[in-house]
Amino acid sequence: MVKATRTVPIVFTVVPDPVGSGLVARLSRPGGNATGFMQFEYSLSGKWLELLKQIAPGVTRAAVLRDPTVTAGIGQFAVIQAVAPSVGVEVSPIDTNNAAEIERAVSDFAREPNGGLIATASASGITQRELIVSLAARHKLPAVYFTRDNVSIGGLISYGADFTDMYRRAASYVDRILKGEKPADMPVQAPTKYDLVINLKTAKALGITLPPSLLARADEVIE
Repeated sequence: MVKATRTVPIVFTVVPDPVGSGLVARLSRPGGNATGFMQFEYSLSGKWLELLKQIAPGVTRAAVLRDPTVTAGIGQFAVIQAVAPSVGVEVSPIDTNNAAEIERAVSDFAREPNGGLIATASASGITQRELIVSLAARHKLPAVYFTRDNVSIGGLISYGADFTDMYRRAASYVDRILKGEKPADMPVQAPTKYDLVINLKTAKALGITLPPSLLARADEVIE
């Protein structure tokens, strides 16, 4: 979008990596005509693995579905990989750009025991959402997703930013720009509200008993 204009103010939302994708020069002072709100901070990626271990303590292997063609996909996997030794989980990447490859890779992964899935934030992960959820169910793999949309169609659990809250905050940025502030001076902001969503029906189908403390923390429980 910044290629279309360097003068018209732009307020973006749900962008994974504004600096890595070239939208802004830096988060604190964007420096151009664009500013807005990030989809997540990279530290969130490590929490997905910790959450997987919490809901399925027996997991020792995790397949991480990511898009390696974008900086966010590389960054998310790097964070998960860094956290993995501390929770005793071996992680391996699965690319999400090809449906047939996803099905083959997940099926191969599921042949060994004690596995789980993490579906990271990506456009390709969204387009392949139904396939990924169905594969997790077919192979009895506990899975953590970045958006509640996966859980609403049968995924086990998600933890990610509240996009509605982000859009509301973006409206306040538009208001400030219309009153004379410059995007170049307005910092790019990270999400401040995250939602934990759990599908109890899926948990029962997988034979997983979720910790009461986790259920108490949930923003939404689908039964």
